[in-house]
Amino acid sequence: MTRRLISTGSPMEKSYGYSCAVVQDPWVFVAGTTGYDYAAMTMPDDVAAQARQCWRTIEAALGEAGSALQDVVRATYYVSDAAYAVPVLEVCGSVMAEIRPAASIVVVAALLRPEMKVEIEVTALKRSA
Repeated sequence: MTRRLISTGSPMEKSYGYSCAVVQDPWVFVAGTTGYDYAAMTMPDDVAAQARQCWRTIEAALGEAGSALQDVVRATYYVSDAAYAVPVLEVCGSVMAEIRPAASIVVVAALLRPEMKVEIEVTALKRSA
């Protein structure tokens, strides 16, 4: 069983010893993903915009892994303030409306950096060709 690591290109991955995603057939495990746009290394201030960027990054990682959003079976949403829950869940609802994975939302004291307001992690089944 081959294990494959997927990177966003963020320097934090190598420095902190993690991958954006790990493919261990038949599964794809996407790490907690924040709202950074890794091409520009910028983060929007708005929590909903951060959540949308999380999903763009997750979708790209899944695609590289041979999977897709439709294959997500589990999602965990972390927000650093309870006030962020509804805006994040609205974005997640628009992305996951037809997929409806098993999901949880957790309010945490803080994320790694103060500008981070939401982090999303998912597990997906890698479909066979």
